[in-house]
Amino acid sequence: MVEGGVATADKTEFTECWRTVWKTPYIMRLALSAGIGGLLFGYDTGVISGALLYIREDFEDVDRKTWLQETIVSMAVAGAIVGAAFGGYINDRWGRRVAILGADVVFFFGAIVMAVAPKPWVIVIGRIFVGLGVGMASMTAPLYISEASPARIRGALVSTNGLLITGGQFLAYLINLGFTKVPGTWRWMLGVAGVPALVQFVLMLSLPESPRWLYRKDRVDEARAILEKIYPAHEVENELNALKSSVEAEKADEAAIGEGMITKVMGAFKNKVVRRGLYAGITVQVAQQFVGINTVMYYAPTIVQFAGFASNSVALTLSLITAGLNAIGSLVSMCFVDRYGRRRLMIISMIGIISFLVILSVVFIEASDHAPKVSGIETAHFGTNSTCPRFLTASDASRWSCMTCLKAHCGFCSNAVSEVSSFTFSIVWLYIVRIELLNFSTRTLATFSELLLLI
Repeated sequence: MVEGGVATADKTEFTECWRTVWKTPYIMRLALSAGIGGLLFGYDTGVISGALLYIREDFEDVDRKTWLQETIVSMAVAGAIVGAAFGGYINDRWGRRVAILGADVVFFFGAIVMAVAPKPWVIVIGRIFVGLGVGMASMTAPLYISEASPARIRGALVSTNGLLITGGQFLAYLINLGFTKVPGTWRWMLGVAGVPALVQFVLMLSLPESPRWLYRKDRVDEARAILEKIYPAHEVENELNALKSSVEAEKADEAAIGEGMITKVMGAFKNKVVRRGLYAGITVQVAQQFVGINTVMYYAPTIVQFAGFASNSVALTLSLITAGLNAIGSLVSMCFVDRYGRRRLMIISMIGIISFLVILSVVFIEASDHAPKVSGIETAHFGTNSTCPRFLTASDASRWSCMTCLKAHCGFCSNAVSEVSSFTFSIVWLYIVRIELLNFSTRTLATFSELLLLI
């Protein structure tokens, strides 16, 4: 709970937001500086999908063992789980600003470790550190923004954190594409992730602590000084009184629940209102993950390659379209979710997702049924494959697969019976449309969960 509540954005709030931050740039400085935490989250999600293509080329074990690829990707998620939990403790004990600074340091260290990694297991360690930083930043950034922004535009400013997440994903794909021809490709892709963390660290050094946290620690004068920078002079006293009432109510709830982490959790579940909010929020967030947006974003270029585009640069280019639509989906949902309602947009987007998932499944099944098997025995019927110089000089020609042939730019895999049927374009474009709907639904679900948690 914050003073004034988390006022949901209406159709005029974004206009009011821009008017307010134009008059008081300090507010936007606070929001964007903290929002870089969302950018870190988005960049990490997008960058690993492209870097993984080149990591597989540099490390044969990673290319042969899918579980190793999955470990590299998933360790960041595992780290984020721990980081989010640990970040909550840091937020309460030392403040939001310290939590963000700590997240930047951990994230930057993880990015450097990944960039210089000599072995796959070192990349995994770097991914764990990056995940810790992402977890801490992703739960602290919206909290800091909400506590350091005026109540009337709080919903709009918090929404920018979600926009920066999808913007970070789009930026990651652009950077991935830009480093495809640079020596050390994936090392640069992963290493550049440390730049926004460094930028945020520098910016946060000059920004204050959350006024709410300061008030909770009885540092009232410091809290007042920050409120004077955020609100007009005639509103400061009212906001300070609202902050006082909110903090006192929160402390009373905590006293009723009890001290200690386990005691607080158990006490929260005994409180009917809190329990209802937790059930609603957790259920909606789980549903948000089950629509598949994160999995798709982590493996977008790999999925495109499975559809038949073997070139890394082509796969990254097509994935850039999905990332762009992902960001557009955030803008669309931000513009319409409060005008037409969460429930209506969520139902519409879910119908679209289900429909395109069914169509996509049918297309993949048809492609599989009509594509003849290609093996070394069948390839032998075509002689020495003299049209592919790389095949003739390859020391491991007997281990070549269909994908190896495509990556060598030799041609297409085929057999003596029939030509491989290609549904590539329909698969990719159905996949792209599904991404747009997934992200639209994800943003709607996230906003819907915020509403439920306020009931």
